[in-house]
Amino acid sequence: MTGEPITLALQPRIEAALDALRHGTGAQCLSDHAFSNLYLFREAHGYRFLPGDWPGVAGHTYDGTRHFLPLFDVAAAPPAVLAGLIEAHGCLYPVASAQAEALPADRFAAASSPDDADYLYDAATLRDYPGRALAKKRNLVRQFLAQHAPYAVPFDAAQAEAARAVLRGWMLHKGKAEGEADERACLEAIGHAQRFGFEGFVHCVGALPVAFLLVQALQPGVFAVRFAKGLDSHVGVYPYMFQHFCRAFEQPVHWLNFEQDMGLAGFRRSKRSYRPSALLPKWRVALRD
Repeated sequence: MTGEPITLALQPRIEAALDALRHGTGAQCLSDHAFSNLYLFREAHGYRFLPGDWPGVAGHTYDGTRHFLPLFDVAAAPPAVLAGLIEAHGCLYPVASAQAEALPADRFAAASSPDDADYLYDAATLRDYPGRALAKKRNLVRQFLAQHAPYAVPFDAAQAEAARAVLRGWMLHKGKAEGEADERACLEAIGHAQRFGFEGFVHCVGALPVAFLLVQALQPGVFAVRFAKGLDSHVGVYPYMFQHFCRAFEQPVHWLNFEQDMGLAGFRRSKRSYRPSALLPKWRVALRD
């Protein structure tokens, strides 16, 4: 197997390259462009780091497509280099729209799938759930607050066990066995939250932790929701904790990125129910026939 496994020792090198890709992208920043995302899901995607003049990470998508994640601006690379990487690894992915549009159309073909797209939300939408389309979310928040007197504690190492307790309850309610769903990645995220720059809140009712939210800043005012877990026994806790974050976080919140739905019907329904402002395509770049 070529390349190096994704380890924590690679974080400074990979993060510096991804930071350059994120710079100046604003709300259009892809959720994938962060070392934490590569590390936490390294096993699910079989990621391997490939150093060199044109470094990247090789792996496979959720639908099994082999790909190469470039750790450089593909628009600045020689077409022959990109062609070689595509021939070796299947396709370039994920490529942001601005980069894909800059590639020579006579040599490269770019395609996107709605399964891969990031869900982007204007924080004002989640802060107030305005309009008829979001009336159900407003009502769920009212129902939650009518039945409970929650309080929120900013996430730090002292709240790690409370977050783990919520995760255990979430796994139980979902009927998931140990190691299923995203349990392993979530546990690592809780343990390495400070290292990865994850922030958020643990929500409690009395002495019981009922939900937690971990986000990561992608750009000023733009945050990726990395993990959001709540107990199904507390109806309305999800719209409540998204609203709370947009209202109470110490930094300005302009946009939330809920990442992709992976083609899973339940994820798609849930994420679309919050009325995204946009879906950010992630392009797969191949050689044109």
